[in-house]
Amino acid sequence: MPTHEDVDDDTLGVLARERGRALFGYAYLLTGDRGTAEDLVQDALVRTFSRLRAGTDVAHAEAYVRAAILHLHLDALRRRGRWTAVRHLLHVPGDEAVRDPAAAVATGSAVHDALATLAPQERVAVVLRHVEDLTVPDVAAQMGLAVGTVKRYLSTGSAKLAQRLGPLPDDGEHVVVHAREAR
Repeated sequence: MPTHEDVDDDTLGVLARERGRALFGYAYLLTGDRGTAEDLVQDALVRTFSRLRAGTDVAHAEAYVRAAILHLHLDALRRRGRWTAVRHLLHVPGDEAVRDPAAAVATGSAVHDALATLAPQERVAVVLRHVEDLTVPDVAAQMGLAVGTVKRYLSTGSAKLAQRLGPLPDDGEHVVVHAREAR
């Protein structure tokens, strides 16, 4: 008779083997950093499988892990923003951190380089919209923001990507509006 732990182990094993690369790719697109993406996936798996109910199939487990990846990433961005706001209060002159030269090595990926130019919220919005193929209202719900705010992030992010990569393919959902001249 399989126990609750056996069912979770089977689901976790299948998820890690069959969808691990996709989960890592999703986290990497959000973060832009291999190490951070790996940590994010691991943290999301631990968070998800420590609370998962028995009988959850792999597809639902993956959805939970993807949501956990997104929420952990957004939480980290918020924490970083709060720290940035007060870090100067603790600054000691001459105590600048030495930068890791490995971070300066080019990855060779034009998309990665272009995504790196986006602000964190723009990057999350663009990845959710264009990689996860969510609608704008769904992106807004995932990010906990208003639809108008997400549209602004998508517009700004898409414009920045278009400058670096060329125009994005038309997905058929955009309508061109020509302004009339004032009388």
